[in-house]
Amino acid sequence: AWACFDEFNRIDLEVLSVVAQQVLEIQRAVGAKLKSFTFEGTDLDLKWSAWCAITMNPGYAGRSELPDNLKALFR
Repeated sequence: AWACFDEFNRIDLEVLSVVAQQVLEIQRAVGAKLKSFTFEGTDLDLKWSAWCAITMNPGYAGRSELPDNLKALFR
């Protein structure tokens, strides 16, 4: 499955912090080459071909800077 989150920096910073932890958990499972893992209490099969991207429009009103921990996950 692929996911692309458009204008990601319009999300509230509190929500972005939660998203950062969730993405990190998934990336760690991929890095460990797990076939399945538990995500927030739910057992999931892991597809290594999965992909996630974000788009941002910095500098516009209502946009926020991404927290450093989230920036690092999407480099």
